[in-house]
Amino acid sequence: MAVRLRLKRTGKKKQPSYRVVAVDSRKPRDGRVLEVIGTYDPRQEPSAISIVNERAVHWLSHGAQPSETVSKLLTISGAWDDFRSGSDPQAAVADAEPSPDVAPAAPVPDLVLDAPAEGDDPSPADPSPSDTAPEGATAVDAEPQDDGEDR
Repeated sequence: MAVRLRLKRTGKKKQPSYRVVAVDSRKPRDGRVLEVIGTYDPRQEPSAISIVNERAVHWLSHGAQPSETVSKLLTISGAWDDFRSGSDPQAAVADAEPSPDVAPAAPVPDLVLDAPAEGDDPSPADPSPSDTAPEGATAVDAEPQDDGEDR
């Protein structure tokens, strides 16, 4: 689904006010919305702009495309700068994770399997039920294999 951030017109005839909304791009201007993230009243002097920056950054980080007018409103409210600077918590978590081609600084004990030294018993003295896997189980559950049937 292609999500757009755009304006939804409200107000009486000749007295427009708008809601800044996240909406499926195929929906009409005043159709069903996914979320209202702010308001815009161009008739006040100066224009009244109220946008929840956290929600705007959320939708932008998930690929929503703002309309031309909404992108100007996001710039004024500061949401666009927040999005560009990467202050989204999910983006910060993604940046904090190491890339797969970089080796970890210290080995993780659970993942490192060293060969036992001579004289060490390789089997645990009292295996707990969590240590033993059922017959035919794999260490990592992968996605189910496609058997060729359409579902």
